This record gives sequence, C-alpha cells and structure tokens, in this order.
Amino acid sequence: MMLKTDVVVIGAGAVGSAVARELSKYNVDVIVVEKNEDVGGDASKSNSAIIHTGYDAAPGTLESQLVVAANPMYDDLVKDLDVPFSRIGAILPAITDEQFEKLPEIKAKAFKNHVYDVEYKSGKELLEMEPNLNPEVKGGLWIPRESIIDPFILVQALCENAHDNGVRFLLNTKVVDIKTEKGKIKSVVTTGEEIETTYVINCAGLYCDEIAEMVGKAEYKVVARKGQFFILDKNTSCQVEHIVLPIPTKVTKGKLMCPTIHGNMLVGPTAEDQDSKVDKSTSAEGLQSITNDVKNLVPGVNVRDTITQYSGLRPNRNPEGLNFDMWDDLEGYVNLSGVRSTGLTLSVSMGKYVVEQLLNHGAGFKLKDNFIKKRRGIVKFSECTIEEQDALIRENPLYGNVICRCETITEAEILDAIHRPLGARSVDAVKRRVRAGMGRCQGGFCGPKVIEILARELGVSPTEINKNNDGSYMVTGSTR
Repeated sequence: MMLKTDVVVIGAGAVGSAVARELSKYNVDVIVVEKNEDVGGDASKSNSAIIHTGYDAAPGTLESQLVVAANPMYDDLVKDLDVPFSRIGAILPAITDEQFEKLPEIKAKAFKNHVYDVEYKSGKELLEMEPNLNPEVKGGLWIPRESIIDPFILVQALCENAHDNGVRFLLNTKVVDIKTEKGKIKSVVTTGEEIETTYVINCAGLYCDEIAEMVGKAEYKVVARKGQFFILDKNTSCQVEHIVLPIPTKVTKGKLMCPTIHGNMLVGPTAEDQDSKVDKSTSAEGLQSITNDVKNLVPGVNVRDTITQYSGLRPNRNPEGLNFDMWDDLEGYVNLSGVRSTGLTLSVSMGKYVVEQLLNHGAGFKLKDNFIKKRRGIVKFSECTIEEQDALIRENPLYGNVICRCETITEAEILDAIHRPLGARSVDAVKRRVRAGMGRCQGGFCGPKVIEILARELGVSPTEINKNNDGSYMVTGSTR
C-alpha cells in the first residue's frame, strides 16, 4: 500500500516532535514515522530533564544559537501545552582552587553566548542557597534560567498538539529505505506502508547515521554515549533546591544533583562511549563513579535512598557537533545530527529553524488560519485541592479509585492516558503519562492493576500487554 504526504519526519523524539508541531502550523500534510511503540524516541526518554540556557555551549555554533533562543520560548510553550516546568536555577560551585580559577573563563563563555544573567556568588552565598553543598566551596556561578521540565510530557504534548493539527503518526513503524529519483526524494519505505513524499526530515537521533546512509549522505557516525543515573526517593535525607552542576569538561557536563519536576532527586550521569545503540544497562562501576563525584559537590547525598537507576544513550556524533544539512544534489532531504545533551532544550527552536530553512529553499508552505495552539493535559488529581478533588469524584467516581498509591494516581487519569490522541498502549507508556509505577515501590503495587486496565480498555488479554515495545510481555497466563 502506498501512502502520500508532503513531509515525512523520521523519529518522534523531542526534535522530531517539535519539527512536526511547527510544520502543523502550515497547510502541509505531514507523517511522523517512529520505530518504537510510543512517541518519545530514545534519548528524549532518558535524560537529565533540564532546559539549558546555553551558557556553556561553544560560542558561535548552531547549538549555541538554538539553545540560547529556545530557553525563553518555554515560558509560553509550557502554558500552551500544559507541561510541568520550573525555573529553579543552577549553581556551579568551585570546590578547589583549580576549579575556582576556571570561573572567569566560564562566565566569559556565557557572555559570548549572550547569556548575560550569569553571576558570581561567594562560598557563603552559595551555602545560604544550598546548605547541603560541600562546606569547602570557595565560590561559584549562579545561572538563574536553568530549568527543569517533565521531558515525557513535553514530547507527548508536542505530538498531541501536532496530531490535533492534522499530523499523522505511524508508530511501531521502522524506516528501511529511502528512494530517490533524479536527485529528488521520491518515497520512504517502512516496515508498514511505503510513503510517497516530497520532503524527508531525518530526526532519528541515535540512528540518524543509518538513515543518512540510505541516501548516501552518511558523512559521520553516531556513537552511543551512555549516561547512568540514580533516582532518589522524595524523602531522601539530603536534598537540593537548585540544579547543582560540576565544572564541565570537554567530554561531559559532568555528574550533577538536582530535583526533578515531581520532587525526587536526580543524580548523575556518567559519560561512557559504547558500540551498542541498545545497551542501556547500569553497572556497579558507573553508579559508584556517580556517588564519588557527586559527593564532592554534596557530601551528604544518600544514594541508599535510590528507588531506581537507569541509563540513557546520547547520540554523540563523530566528527562532533550539532549539524543541520541540506544538499544541492538531493532535493527535499534534511539531515539533523549531533543532537546531544541540549537536544531536549533546543528541540523547539530547531523546529522553527528547520521550517524556516525549508521556506528559504523554496518550500511553498502557507500558514493556516485555524492552528490549534493549546493542548489539554491530564488532570493531576494529587495536585488538586480537596474541593477540586471532591468535584472531580462527583463528576467521575473513578477519580476516587487510587491505582498507584505512591504517586496517588487514579483510574480516571489512567483512562485519560489510554484514550487521548496517541494514547498509551503499554505499561511504560502509562507510566510516562501519569507516573503510575514511578513511585517508591516502582510498580510493585499498581503494576498488575495497570496491566488489567490496559487489557480491559484495549480489548485484549493481559498476556498481550507489553512493558514497552512488542514482545516485552509482563505476564504469561493465569495462575487460577
């Protein structure tokens, strides 16, 4: 079967989702192809959930331009799309004399990147801001617009809003070939349908080099850079109120400690290059290195309060650098590569950048006059007042049925997650939308109930419910 469209976006991670949403403002037909069972990509589902200012980007680069432009865009975007977000700010403490001597260079770099609100703070001032910092801190930098966000909901919101504006999504669908004819894009061949199209935008992240190879434009390789993390219990004995960042190196921004938007403590990540693009295992050595490094910043950090550990893979480009490429000898093909740790942040500015470049290269897209700007999020029952909760339960009694005790997630919220556009079809998809299973017991109590609800609502057997991608079944049958 042959589908037809104007634009195919490959990948529904943060960048692909933002590109799709920006395109949905125009009278153009768009299809997003995603190999996974849910939107969210790979790297976009396992990062530090920070919206950066770009203070430490390489000055003059496209990455610097996009990150610095993106940060202020979030103030309106999160209101329009109902995404949890907080400008808690970051501190960069210097513990040693050697680190302290680097502060002027870092501040000067921030100014070269047009991030002018970075300020010096004395050791005393930093300890007043963060009493759990290393008491030997000699001073540091305060970066007030560094922020935290829910990365899962951000990507879902971008996709849902794009869907509301006419974008089609093909999930569980892998691109296997791209056909060209006379120097132009002709079609995209997938594990499902073949799609005739004029434009292809490669937002495949970890796999963007493999997509580029299909059209003979793989002038680089992607090396997966693993980052391991701890998630600590909300009641852990040592907490911070701001993002606490180490002095960065050429290889990594380093291992940090910060609150998540939902009140846990996030500690990590490592930076380990590996050949595999699927190995997301954690290791005792990697986790121990996090503990050792973060204790230099926050000596009291208590990783024994961990409720889970995880790792994500960043698509490190070789040669390095964020790249946007179009070629004169291949009309209609756009290649994005080298989108790494700032990718979540710059996704929204990249969406605008991509569309503007297409327009500059002759794309005749015309703005719609009926673009739907806002998206309705899922009601967070636990964050409602008693009066609001009473009203919700009177309207829908399923708000009174708490499924996830750790996070106080109700059956009504889970049903919304399943039945909204691009709704959840797996246990992890429910978890990312409403946090059922993200609490202290990590789904020990609510997991079977979530499986039961998914099976009931999707009209399938519980044995057909996956943890995430196809084949990751969680139960094999009944015991009675």
